[in-house]
Amino acid sequence: MPRLEIDLSKIHHNTRTLVDRLASKGIAVTGVTKAALGDPEIARAMLQAGVDSIGDSRIENIQRMREAGVAAKFILLRTPLMSQVEQVVQYADISFNTEPSIVESLGRMAVGKHKLHQVVLMVELGDLREGILPQDLENVVRRVLQYPGIQLIGLGTNLACYGGVKPDIEKMTQISDLAKLIESRFDLPLPLVSGGNSANFEWFSRCLKVGAINNLRLGESIFLGRETLERQPIEGLHTDAVTLVAEVIESKIKPSLPYGEQCQTAFGARPIFQDRGAIRRAILGIGRQDVDISGLAFVTEGMEVLGGSSDHLIIDCQRRPLHVGDEVKFRPNYAAMLAAMTSPHVAKVLHWTPESDEESFPACPQTDISPPSHSAGLGSWPLN
Repeated sequence: MPRLEIDLSKIHHNTRTLVDRLASKGIAVTGVTKAALGDPEIARAMLQAGVDSIGDSRIENIQRMREAGVAAKFILLRTPLMSQVEQVVQYADISFNTEPSIVESLGRMAVGKHKLHQVVLMVELGDLREGILPQDLENVVRRVLQYPGIQLIGLGTNLACYGGVKPDIEKMTQISDLAKLIESRFDLPLPLVSGGNSANFEWFSRCLKVGAINNLRLGESIFLGRETLERQPIEGLHTDAVTLVAEVIESKIKPSLPYGEQCQTAFGARPIFQDRGAIRRAILGIGRQDVDISGLAFVTEGMEVLGGSSDHLIIDCQRRPLHVGDEVKFRPNYAAMLAAMTSPHVAKVLHWTPESDEESFPACPQTDISPPSHSAGLGSWPLN
């Protein structure tokens, strides 16, 4: 305790449902494992459900999956660090790039290792995270094509992450047209045109033609069953594949208002409190060091998060008395799940739902990810 409970059967179901739905318009899925720190069993569940490739932002996570024997095409989604080009060439089949100098270094490393490293160039379409400006794209392509050891295989873009810019029909038409332009101008086939992430679900649902786009990178919609523009549930997907469980370490009736002279909290805030009189409060053994407490929703209604410090989460139990040792369950949003996954103080427990309906959750082949007889820690199942 505390722990994240991850239902692999629901991850598998969500992945398979999205893969089938997107395939109806010719779009393949890259399963994104960065929120799970590249857990090999989660990657296997995605692969068995039909993803085309596995993508991650950290080369260390890709290395972890490689060394665990996960057989997949691996894509490094974040522009490589110059200091990690050797690892990128060794462990990633494809990397997303925006800087010619890094691509040149990847090429030199690939030549030295007698490899050919594939790259996708990311294009800036307004979200202002990573990307080459459209007016600079032809010059960058021209440079990249001169680098030995490098094969340019596609274009991509990223929206709704930093600036919250919507991947609408206009933006998707723009990246599609740019791909067609580069193919024509350089007589160069681009087999991979990646239009975005889980935020693209509305665009996909409404568009009649996807143009040149043939790939989406999905993480949050697989893990949490939601699109990421308004965080609405996606029909047919599970929204409860991930549960955070924390333990009660104190339960008392206390005043709702602190007393004494107030200054800053440990995190530099000056909180405002509402006078509710004496309330039934519980403290859970988890805190801001482990999770984004603003991203937690109670599984059971009738409680409220009041706040927290580094190692304590304080809740108003309202009319639900809790006792020391009791467990409280939450549905984390993406930010909370990502933080909890990263914390070494939060156990990760993977399990397969034994009562899953076969039509919804077909049995996975025994060769890769058969459910164990008991819950296992993250990545601790035996590999076949």
